[in-house]
Amino acid sequence: MKNYLEFEKEIKLLETDLDSLKNPFGSEGISEVNTQKIKKTEDEINSKLKLTYENLNSWQKTLVARHEDRPRANFYIKKIFSSFTALSGDRLFSDDLSVIAGFGLIDNKSVLVIGQEKGEDLTSRIERNFGMMRPEGYRKCIRLMQLANRFQIPVVSFIDTPGAYPGLGAEQRGQASAIANSIECSMSLNVPNISIIIGEGGSGGAIALASSNKVIMLENSIYSVISPEGCASILWRDPSKSLQAAEAMKLTAKDLLELGIIDEVIKEPVGGAHRDIETIAQDVKHSIIKNLKHYENFSRDEIYDDRKARFLKIGRDKGFTESASLTESSLGYKEHFLLKIKREFNNNKTRNYSLIVLILTALITLYSVT
Repeated sequence: MKNYLEFEKEIKLLETDLDSLKNPFGSEGISEVNTQKIKKTEDEINSKLKLTYENLNSWQKTLVARHEDRPRANFYIKKIFSSFTALSGDRLFSDDLSVIAGFGLIDNKSVLVIGQEKGEDLTSRIERNFGMMRPEGYRKCIRLMQLANRFQIPVVSFIDTPGAYPGLGAEQRGQASAIANSIECSMSLNVPNISIIIGEGGSGGAIALASSNKVIMLENSIYSVISPEGCASILWRDPSKSLQAAEAMKLTAKDLLELGIIDEVIKEPVGGAHRDIETIAQDVKHSIIKNLKHYENFSRDEIYDDRKARFLKIGRDKGFTESASLTESSLGYKEHFLLKIKREFNNNKTRNYSLIVLILTALITLYSVT
């Protein structure tokens, strides 16, 4: 049974009509199938889907990212990687079923695969804790990322979580430090790591595994520091203002690509990834292979430098100097000369405005004399 979102009511009616047209057993018994009407209805559905999904606002994209039928990490792992071997446990407390981790092959090359898994039905969602990782989940990922780094194996992460689990037990076992250590581990790797946000990329629970050389998003996925409902509750004390919050947060793939937060957007099939799961799986696979090939000739230090520069240049015109060394000179900021002039001007506004007034006065005087 298909699940429909609020803005898909017309599409639901059309697809219900289409199912009736395809069924030869009507109320009057067996009847001839009207192929022309079926073709016309299918074209109408495709046209309506295209028009609807081309004009989604940020809140509607949030709903698509959370869609019940959207393919999860477990699906991508099975479709993209061969000889996948899952590994469990953090060797301190227990295993966390909200994250799948293990080694597999893609394009005949070994990779470490990490996937935040929400689950497919109610039973599996409860078992997977709706994709909200606990400290032992992050520690498991850290253990495996360090292992991959030792054997020079790239890391591929699938991000899909509303956030890290905020329960009492998780806090008692060091949730905050586990997230921080996961970010530190991801940033310090000397092998390429690639993160694909396939649904929700929520808060520190997402960035703990998305501190990567390349951050890729599916077209209708989201990536933010807080959910739109949470943002609306804090800013306006009104969760119903989720649309305004979603628009203000710039959480869509298109907005984040323009801001330089992510590196690539994978276009989804018409109507979302859930309507053609085979196609989206192939597109994700091609993107992973392409980005892994990009780093084939990079040295270990160059891979580290590439990741460091990527994050340090966010919000700036240029990044920091590319060097793995932590000397003072290697952390010098490459400031554009126009920005430098602007900064110098702003630092001495009073003096500069006085000079401008004097120059203008002198010019006016000369002009009046002549």
